[in-house]
Amino acid sequence: MKITFLGTGTSQGIPVIGSTHPVCLSKNSKDKRLRSSILIEKDKKNFLIDCSPDFRYQMLINNYRKLDAIFMTHEHQDHIGGLDDIRPVSFIMNKPIPIYGLRRVIENIKKRFFYIFSKNQKLNVSRISVHELDDYKKFFSVENYKIFPLSIWHGYLPILGFRMENFAYITDASNIPIQTVQKLKGINTLVLNILRKVVKNPFSFMLSETLNIIQKIKPKKTYLTHINHTFGFHEEIEKQLPKNVHIAYDGLIIYE
Repeated sequence: MKITFLGTGTSQGIPVIGSTHPVCLSKNSKDKRLRSSILIEKDKKNFLIDCSPDFRYQMLINNYRKLDAIFMTHEHQDHIGGLDDIRPVSFIMNKPIPIYGLRRVIENIKKRFFYIFSKNQKLNVSRISVHELDDYKKFFSVENYKIFPLSIWHGYLPILGFRMENFAYITDASNIPIQTVQKLKGINTLVLNILRKVVKNPFSFMLSETLNIIQKIKPKKTYLTHINHTFGFHEEIEKQLPKNVHIAYDGLIIYE
């Protein structure tokens, strides 16, 4: 299994428009972050988790041209804003691209991208099929692979993470229920969000909370994503983390 980090930033990305923060002015490519998303490759199948507003650019610079499914964590703009740009992908594949998410998320997508769901087949729009995950208590199957939806909280909002085999992806979490922690025991690789070091945010983990969750799950390796510019410089923070915890960066490729 090959995992490519298409983006590792928060909703504003890094650099933030107009910001003079030192991280936003950094010349290090690892300090420049598009909005968070990953692409999983398995047996020539491509699975995307979240479709950020930077999706078009992410697909171009990583030379991807097909998608076999999209898994949505939640409906915030930095996670679904690129859906209109799947149009050329659906044309290349000549079939609808399945999207999986909570019923609330699917309904939100239908409202915000209403034209995609038009019955007028002459419209030049993306072709997608939607699949609600509210009734999946254990797993759902895509291309003969088992995908396990993970219940987590983003502030007051229930959202999803996803586990595939011994890899799991969680972003924008502020709380992970004990039942979900139990479902993650024994995994090899965890991707987990970290917003900033110490300033508490009701919608996302700060560093101590992230490290505490990692201690409970005990994956072999963890990669941090959904990173705010105030978290610090990539190279400096990387040196301060436990040896099995790393900061992800745009374009990073790992294998599971």
